[in-house]
Amino acid sequence: MSGRFRVGAALAGVVVLTAGGLVAANWATADTRTKTGPQTTRQNGQQPAKTTVDPLVAETLESELGSDSGVVGSYYDESGELIVAVSDLSAAALVRRIGAVPRLVKFTAKQLNAVQGELNRLAVASSAGKVRSWYVDPVSGTVVVSVPRGVHDSITNRFLSRALANGERVTLRKVSGTVRPTADDFGLRGGVQVDKNTGYVCSLGFNARTRKGNRIFLTAGHCTSGKPSFSRNGYVLGNTSTSSFPGHDFGSVGVIEGWDQQGYVEGWGNGNVAVKGIADATVGSTLCKSGKSTGWTCGKIVARNVTVNYGNNRVVRGLFQHTACVESGDSGGASMTGNYAQGITSGAALIDGQCLEKHGQTNESYAQPIAPALQATKSRLILAN
Repeated sequence: MSGRFRVGAALAGVVVLTAGGLVAANWATADTRTKTGPQTTRQNGQQPAKTTVDPLVAETLESELGSDSGVVGSYYDESGELIVAVSDLSAAALVRRIGAVPRLVKFTAKQLNAVQGELNRLAVASSAGKVRSWYVDPVSGTVVVSVPRGVHDSITNRFLSRALANGERVTLRKVSGTVRPTADDFGLRGGVQVDKNTGYVCSLGFNARTRKGNRIFLTAGHCTSGKPSFSRNGYVLGNTSTSSFPGHDFGSVGVIEGWDQQGYVEGWGNGNVAVKGIADATVGSTLCKSGKSTGWTCGKIVARNVTVNYGNNRVVRGLFQHTACVESGDSGGASMTGNYAQGITSGAALIDGQCLEKHGQTNESYAQPIAPALQATKSRLILAN
């Protein structure tokens, strides 16, 4: 079975990418008719070396310590050691007792979250201009604000002025490329192509069932915006059930009878990847994503709870940032750490429609965490047998 698809208009900015096989929203740039096949950063069919700590350890640690414990965040360093950023000595002692390595930072989580919250409100109420993203960074112990090099318009400068008024609590980062959603307006597994009746394509993230037993798949919210219907290889999949974008970036699509929903993610020539549960994004964790345009690519999680400005007041909160290659058409696809579902591809910074590594730079990609999408749709993932 085969099909031909139309390409969406190219827009500058962060590209929204969807995990698990659904194509991104109608801001995507990739022309599926010219692609010869998915590309991958994996070598010899192997994943990059995994960290020495179980990916669920950091999630459990932060949950046990609680929000008032002085913990700013956690991350894995290059050796795979779990590092916990803390703002006081009592929290440091507690982290040592649990078995992780504490690192003292100057500001508390409450102080840094307040800065991010202020910038979130400013972006929605007026505009962030061309500022790309902002997030609480446990590595630096500050709020990192990213802006493209050479941008000096008045709206961007106003936003940066408000951000930098917070002094040492903010770190300004100059970045390259333009960030935008990555929709390509063109047995079910995560990462495969799905087609919208509007003529665009996205990738499928994960198969799921609601509490009422309804069959759905999850994808990016910018893919389900406007509540289109979806098909695959010319055969109807179903209609949009829920959609959230901007603010968040996830949506669900009802799946009609006859489709075999599988608890696997497409490995694009490297075998299907079994989905065995979900995990919370931890900085430093290895992550691989599956998508229609670039296939199976891997990298590291570099930030969590990131606010991303896709332009035109399309501000999305709570994303995580990673370094796997993502391009237009990957939106809605699946992001995995080992056999654990991490999230759904939202967008990426691109240069000439390509991920940054193809221009000698570190990739800057974004994904919607899976847990909020499951909670909002009152659903559970279909797991591998």
